[in-house]
Amino acid sequence: MSEDKLFGLIDLNFRFELTKFKLVRALCKSRWLPLLLILFNLFIFVIILLAGLFGGYSAGNYNFGIMMVWILWWVLLILMLVPGFGRMWCLMCPFPIFSDWAQRGKLFDVRQGKLGGLNLKWPKRLSNMWVLNLAFLATTFFSGFFTVRPFATFILLGIIILVAFLTGLVFEKRTFCLYLCPVSGFQGLYSQFATAEVRRKDPEICKKHTPKTCFVGNEKGYGCPWLRTPFDFAKNTYCGLCLECFKTCPHDNMALNLRPPGVDLLVDTKREPRGLDEAYKAFIMLGIAIVFYLAFQGPWGVIKDMVRATTLEGYLGYITFHTVFNLLIIPGIFFLFAYLSKLFSGNKEVPLKKIFTNFSYTLVPLGLGVWIGFSLGIILPNGSYLLHVLSDPFAWGWNLFGTAHFPWTPVLTHLLGYLQGATLIVFYLFSIAYGFRLSRQTYPDLPQAKRGWIPMLGLLTLITTAFLWLFMG
Repeated sequence: MSEDKLFGLIDLNFRFELTKFKLVRALCKSRWLPLLLILFNLFIFVIILLAGLFGGYSAGNYNFGIMMVWILWWVLLILMLVPGFGRMWCLMCPFPIFSDWAQRGKLFDVRQGKLGGLNLKWPKRLSNMWVLNLAFLATTFFSGFFTVRPFATFILLGIIILVAFLTGLVFEKRTFCLYLCPVSGFQGLYSQFATAEVRRKDPEICKKHTPKTCFVGNEKGYGCPWLRTPFDFAKNTYCGLCLECFKTCPHDNMALNLRPPGVDLLVDTKREPRGLDEAYKAFIMLGIAIVFYLAFQGPWGVIKDMVRATTLEGYLGYITFHTVFNLLIIPGIFFLFAYLSKLFSGNKEVPLKKIFTNFSYTLVPLGLGVWIGFSLGIILPNGSYLLHVLSDPFAWGWNLFGTAHFPWTPVLTHLLGYLQGATLIVFYLFSIAYGFRLSRQTYPDLPQAKRGWIPMLGLLTLITTAFLWLFMG
């Protein structure tokens, strides 16, 4: 069926199992993975923290912490990890290692029985992205400090590590990662577009297998730290790729698959429904991208001064506008177009909330494309600074690898606008391809879906045109 093929070419049901290769499956089942990656990143982040503390007064582009976090880490996350493997950073993130250790009492071997800590359950009404949305938005209030003041980055990372540890002592498993970590929400949202997934292979094996060791754990591994049910979940949103389900499944029934990008956008089940929390995450990410581009890559000095708190009045104005723009203006504009969609469709039965929520997922590919374009504007002009900080991480005059005096060398900046524009157009095409399918899921018949899709197509085109103007002038 043509409906199963994206652009008439890409089979949405296609899956290629990476874990059919013995080496890949052996790695997924080994307890050394992801532990070795976590320990390596812990070492890197210790240096980052020390650079923020002891090298905390060097210029931002000559500080190891700022360059590694806000240039290298961010760019790798947006350009490679999230589009490729979804929450792959969560697999190797060092922040929860201390709470995991406190709960389990072990880092490598498996401790069976009740985990340490109070193991309280997170409130059900907050088991969504709402706290993540507000936490991430709040951190962006201080973006003008994090990117130029190393000590501010030290404080931010220190708070995240401390809150992760304390949360693990009070609440069960990876509650912090699920519902509190500032970077968790956008990873979860955009991981729906990722080209990889962890899923069960044969549902019949899962139905017959009791107890569900992927959920409760056994001597080989822990029950899913992310509180998912690996035997039946269908979306990447809350899967942290911890690989415990590979270790605990006695039937080797878990698979790591490559797949077409974006297939999760079409998933809407009772267990994993679309929600306003994810819709607002899409709005917030789009709004932050606009503000960040104007503040950090645009030519308007007055905006840069507001973000960097040159005056208290300007800084408070930035916070106020940033909040209203993300929480009211962008959702309000989207609501207007959702209402137009309902009018155009002629359908009076489909709830406006459903139309608003369903179509918000068209912003996932487009938003990811915008952030990739923005990240290209970070790495291409500034990536050469990484060579300096690798040789002199604490700004103490070291030259460990002989690159401390490597000159600032922008790369392909004469093509930057074209690269950003081309990226945006590709992701715009994905948005409209999935958008019409979302319209088909929203309205009961094809004519209504076609009419209802017209306003949303217009909105996506307007957003894309606006960003093309920003990127390319």
